[in-house]
Amino acid sequence: MPIINLKMAKRRTIEQKRAFVKGVTDLAVAALNVEPAWVTVVIDEYDRENWATDGETHSDKFGEGFGINNTGESL
Repeated sequence: MPIINLKMAKRRTIEQKRAFVKGVTDLAVAALNVEPAWVTVVIDEYDRENWATDGETHSDKFGEGFGINNTGESL
């Protein structure tokens, strides 16, 4: 039974999460030859201030609006 842990920054919509989980599940089913009911997906979400690359938090490095399009929706 595969357990897949996804880590991403917060601010994705529920529709985006549903689509992402469906795609990951479908890929696991095809690649691992398992039943969809056997695939567990866990999403861990992080504030950008708690995520860092190259010694700098993403909120500092990319700014508060990073990952958000001009309508205020998550990308």
